[in-house]
Amino acid sequence: MIILQFDYKNLVLLVKLYMKKKILITGAGGYIGTELCNSLIEKNYNIVGVDTFWFGNKLNKKVKIIKSDIRALNRNTFKNVDTVIHLAYLSCDPLCEINARETWESGPLGLYHILEGCKKHNVKKFIFASSGSIYGIKKEKKVTEELGLEPMTDYNKSKMICEKVLDTYKDKMKIINLRPGTVCGASKRLRLDLLINIFAYQAYFNKTIQVNGGSQIRPVVNIKDMVLAYEFFLKKNISGTFNISCENKSVLQIAKMVTKIIPAKIKIIKNLDPRSYRMDSTKAKKIGFKTKFSINDAINDLNKIFKKGLKKSDIYWNIKWLLKHKHIRKN
Repeated sequence: MIILQFDYKNLVLLVKLYMKKKILITGAGGYIGTELCNSLIEKNYNIVGVDTFWFGNKLNKKVKIIKSDIRALNRNTFKNVDTVIHLAYLSCDPLCEINARETWESGPLGLYHILEGCKKHNVKKFIFASSGSIYGIKKEKKVTEELGLEPMTDYNKSKMICEKVLDTYKDKMKIINLRPGTVCGASKRLRLDLLINIFAYQAYFNKTIQVNGGSQIRPVVNIKDMVLAYEFFLKKNISGTFNISCENKSVLQIAKMVTKIIPAKIKIIKNLDPRSYRMDSTKAKKIGFKTKFSINDAINDLNKIFKKGLKKSDIYWNIKWLLKHKHIRKN
């Protein structure tokens, strides 16, 4: 009988060496970036965080910080980097409509600048934060990655072009596009201009939730699951495009879920946002990724923050803050 000797010490050493591979994250100071960087640092990854830090810095002190616009990054920044997770972007449809030129220059052109740096220094993997909203309006019950894209806004259109730019680098590195649904929940860099976060805020502070229409369907994902998704794909030696969402609910259903946790009235107004689509995340599930947190978990996490005494500030509302401090100007 042949006995295979298991060298536990060497295995631990190999794991530690993997964990110490340099991971560069753009948008590190953002809503998702802050939670992702801090989570990876706790797991002993070697993290470099790139951001303008216009909203402040809530990162663990162990994160190596580069304060910069992605378009101004020296391409030697990517030397010895194993993986790039690209989160940096103008953060929502209304913000991109305010300055379309900035959207395209910081989006696809900014991405190209980063990819050239990655190519120069043989970065092995690139994970891009795309968006489920690039599907546009879909009547299909299951919106999979194979369906056509019908982006409706500059934000969606620029994300689609970014994916096409990434396609041209597939022979240079592993490329993973993640298309998240509407992200919700608490973050040290809190945002209150996202659907569920807005509803929770309105319910707690205004006692009334204002719903545009209500019948539109939204795929939703808890921010904790988005962090888990990036960590999952960081370890996977694959390429591809993957939807990431946990629940598909109508806007009115979501409002009612909020009121069960934070008592409030619901006021329905004329629908100003026609986007409606259901996202199917079966492809990600088939390779082992499953969401663990719900919409209710996100609402409860937000409620806890509000109860602790959230100070009212424009910093939680991206457009207000950026315009106020002249980080972005109207067209």
